Amino acid sequence: MRIDVIIPTLRPGKELEELLKRLESQTMAVHKIVIMNTRSGVFPEKLLGNYDNIEVFHIEREDFDHGGTRNEGVTHTEAEYLLFMTQDALPADEYLVERLAAAFKNPRVRAAYARQLPRKDCRELERFTRSFNYPENSRIQTKEELDTLGIKAFFCSNVCAMYERGTFLRQGGFVKRTIFNEDMIYAGGLIKSGWEIAYRADARVIHSHNYSGIMQFRRNFDLAVSQAEHPEIFGGIASEQEGIRLVKRTAVHCVKLGKPWLIFSLVFFSGCKYIGYRLGRSYQRLPKWLVLKCTMNKGYWQKHTKLE
Repeated sequence: MRIDVIIPTLRPGKELEELLKRLESQTMAVHKIVIMNTRSGVFPEKLLGNYDNIEVFHIEREDFDHGGTRNEGVTHTEAEYLLFMTQDALPADEYLVERLAAAFKNPRVRAAYARQLPRKDCRELERFTRSFNYPENSRIQTKEELDTLGIKAFFCSNVCAMYERGTFLRQGGFVKRTIFNEDMIYAGGLIKSGWEIAYRADARVIHSHNYSGIMQFRRNFDLAVSQAEHPEIFGGIASEQEGIRLVKRTAVHCVKLGKPWLIFSLVFFSGCKYIGYRLGRSYQRLPKWLVLKCTMNKGYWQKHTKLE
């Protein structure tokens, strides 16, 4: 199997340096690494000094798009399989690439994504959210599970996900312009086309964030916008129930942990997420000034024509 890696970057530094080192030490070697760098300051060319399989392409900040930029990265590759990562996702061991690739032994699988483990500084609530979204057991997501899994059947994350190139191109790649969530939009199309997605719990990356309440609000606003803009994928698919289930499970976890006071933080952060989500679902009814206050991705709206 030939595998190319595509990594969008913004102000890359030590995290990218460590990521490249860990990719170099994988038991299954990658063929080429394509870095799609959004211009912001000087790109640290010295990071690439020890590698001869890396190509860097620079784009302007206003041209970055979660789907379109990754699609452009694909045009610089030839490999049979495409591994998308983010600059802050670190392979937990040397078996990441090998174990993701193994998922494609199943002829119905056309995408596979890794388990995300929390960083050492990860807060307790986010740590539990990681274990909820990325459990210990692997699974295969199929069209037949839509009624039981709901939106979870479309779950996939370009923090670390591998795709089969032929199907990727036939499906049209990622949606060419999206505020966020390009991975789940693509995954939803795969599932609805009858293909399967593998979650590989044994393929692990270290990745987490300690978002503030306002950041959770804005992230969920953009998430909901992406769903509202793609009813062909998300229309009629239950999504809020999964959030409710996470809140209930987290509350029980706080009690079992002997830290019931964390429930106050849980209520606050969950409220921020929910309000952001509800506003995002109704973004077309909001004035543009309010949308710009709510979003994490102001650049997306500069070329957006649906807002007055």
